[in-house]
Amino acid sequence: MASQVEESTKELNEMSISPFGTARSSVNVNPLSEDEVRKMNEYFRATMYLCLGMIYLKENPLLREPLKLDHIKRRLLGHWGSDAGQSFTYIHMNRLIKKYDLDALFISGPGHGAPAVLANSYLEGVYSEVYPDKSEDVEGLRRFFKQFSFPGGIGSHATPETPGSIHEGGELGYSISHAFGSVFDHPDLISVTMVGDGEAETGPLATSWHSTKFLNPITDGAVLPVLHLNGYKINNPTLLARISHKEIESLFYGYGWTPYFVEGSDLPSMHQAMATTMEECVLKIKQYQKQARDSGKAFRPRWPMIVLRTPKGWTGPRHLGDHFLEGFWRSHQVPVADVATNKTSLALLEEWMRSYRPEALFDQSGALIPELKALAPTGIRRMSANPIANGGILRRKLHMPDFRTYATEVKKGGITNVGSMALFATFLRDIVKLNPHHFRVFGPDETESNKLGAIYQAGKKVWMGEYFEEDKDGGNLAPEGRVMEILSEHTVEGWLEGYILSGRHGFLNSYEPFIHIIDSMVNQHCKWLEKCLEVEWRVKVASLNILLTATVWRQDHNGFTHQDPGFLDVVANKSPEVVRIYLPPDANCLLSVMDHCLRSANYVNVIVADKQDHLQFLNMEQAIAHCTKGLGIWDWASNDQGTEPDIVMASCGDVPTHESLAATALLRQHLPELKIRFVNVVDLFKLIPEKEHPHGLSDREYRAIFTNDKPVIFNFHSYPWLIHRLTYKRAGQHNLHVRGYKEKGNIDTPLELAIRNETDRFSLAIDAIDRMPHLNNRGATAREDLLNQQIAARNYAFHEGIDPEELRSWSWPF
Repeated sequence: MASQVEESTKELNEMSISPFGTARSSVNVNPLSEDEVRKMNEYFRATMYLCLGMIYLKENPLLREPLKLDHIKRRLLGHWGSDAGQSFTYIHMNRLIKKYDLDALFISGPGHGAPAVLANSYLEGVYSEVYPDKSEDVEGLRRFFKQFSFPGGIGSHATPETPGSIHEGGELGYSISHAFGSVFDHPDLISVTMVGDGEAETGPLATSWHSTKFLNPITDGAVLPVLHLNGYKINNPTLLARISHKEIESLFYGYGWTPYFVEGSDLPSMHQAMATTMEECVLKIKQYQKQARDSGKAFRPRWPMIVLRTPKGWTGPRHLGDHFLEGFWRSHQVPVADVATNKTSLALLEEWMRSYRPEALFDQSGALIPELKALAPTGIRRMSANPIANGGILRRKLHMPDFRTYATEVKKGGITNVGSMALFATFLRDIVKLNPHHFRVFGPDETESNKLGAIYQAGKKVWMGEYFEEDKDGGNLAPEGRVMEILSEHTVEGWLEGYILSGRHGFLNSYEPFIHIIDSMVNQHCKWLEKCLEVEWRVKVASLNILLTATVWRQDHNGFTHQDPGFLDVVANKSPEVVRIYLPPDANCLLSVMDHCLRSANYVNVIVADKQDHLQFLNMEQAIAHCTKGLGIWDWASNDQGTEPDIVMASCGDVPTHESLAATALLRQHLPELKIRFVNVVDLFKLIPEKEHPHGLSDREYRAIFTNDKPVIFNFHSYPWLIHRLTYKRAGQHNLHVRGYKEKGNIDTPLELAIRNETDRFSLAIDAIDRMPHLNNRGATAREDLLNQQIAARNYAFHEGIDPEELRSWSWPF
């Protein structure tokens, strides 16, 4: 067979890259009987009819009367171009599922590719089971057609309403990484993944081909990508469809895959070619897995993939008037757009739809005829019924150690320095140890840098590439590891999303300044989760947990390019039903917050904590109470007990809390008569009114903390206007003065960076004095002294390259 594949590929290399004609393929065997070809072709025609019906029809679903304008939707929305290739692939995978009893998913990568997936889900009966009003009869089919891209209905992507979907495809580029996420620790699963040739031009998709270097054939399933070269995007040719066979073959061989080609437009020969090629690929997958599992030795095969070249809008009219349609970009969206105003176009649409012969495919009741219905798998072997695609069904609670046993001792707040992240790493290590098959840690080459190296005692970094002798010296590489690292935030985020959507748990750690790379991916996941809350049959999945470290205030050595805390603004824009933001000020709070987040479901949790050593403020009992409340008054740092405060000093974030406490101490030293309340915020959304976020404080609770009439100096980790945005409806908002990062930075010392942005202790204390009019001029001496200290500290940093020792080693003096 190998020599035959090589010979066929050589012939392909010499052929045209046109999608038309009799099938050309890498494997040339005809495994199907004439009757099987006939049935598969009729099933395929049925799906194509449904795809057109979804785009156009609201009445007369089986054309049992002449097509009239009243039967057509007033607004025509949807995409036709990729449907044929997707449905063609889906049907051929169904044959193999039945033949070999496979556990499989179908992931639709092409943009707006839902019609093909929906059509197959409907014909195999799953859609009607999930949505009984979309029954397998004429009325059910009418409702099925009408809902598509229709107000009150469903979208044109494989949205959460789509049975069997874990990938919406609203934004292109993530189908392969989602697919690999789904097969990690699912050893029997094959995720068939359609990759649109437009999608293949994105950076995230290009990188994700490397995912095979992390796939263990003993413990993981397999991804079978089908690169769909239908030639065009919205209005342009696609790059991969306009290069030679040899170049495509070399590209994917270089990525580590074995590409198999199936090309053409002639349906009978294409069915034979796809049947034998897909079967060859599935058998190769099973062969590699058996070899690894029988021997107990993991290795990296050149996994098979398929390059499917078909005309865009395949099976549609070749011409529409004087223009090309099938095989050209005009078939991308609504192929015949003027049916409402052009009787000739309406007649053409009817002729086209009747060419699929719906009267021969559906019985009198409107159901698919039995001989075609029998082609689909049954039960949970139907890809749209696979429980893995509704991962909450499979999700089991993590076995969590008691986070309190990892506490650092804090006898007095603000005295002891501890590495919060290194301490959390020991907790994380034991989570990995206790959950060896359904928990993974993801990150872009930063786990060690982020002080989480203790994890490697329980699970190494997954590595299926070559090994060098020096890797034994701290490389921490292993085929069966639990840490997933590749220097692509897109890929690790996609892996994590696929992993949790298919029923497991995990979290991603990353440098704060570069998490923006996946802003839009997190946006898409938030939208997915929010929509899932409206879909009754969707079971909650584990939360997407993102730990941001190497934060803005400790990027003084890397400079301005590494200073950006704005990811919080992105997350704060999302629905309050699905997002949470936590900024634990010390190690014990970090342990409490992470325990909560890892136990939660259906959220995107963002946790911000620096990786360097920092002052510790709360013992474990205090930390639990503080994190449970989400914010609170630190009594030990306040002196307003039983009286009205003169000012409220507030903070959110570890470094800002340190500076706010230092500012509070300076104020008490210079002006001991002041009554100061110190407030710390862990849960950022506590600041929002309770009517706008489930975590929000009531106005009464907010007033009890911040007062309505006293100045509040709020030192914030990120951009200051986010706090104003969250609190704009609060009474006393005009008294809230927020300090945060203001896009000022360079190669600074930590304190000098804070001074640039006015978040340092001196700036905060001076600001507090300026905000208390009752002081009149009594604070002038203190203000002048603070300004002198700030200037001296800055000059020292410029001359010595480090902050003064007395400031670096500061601790709470009271």
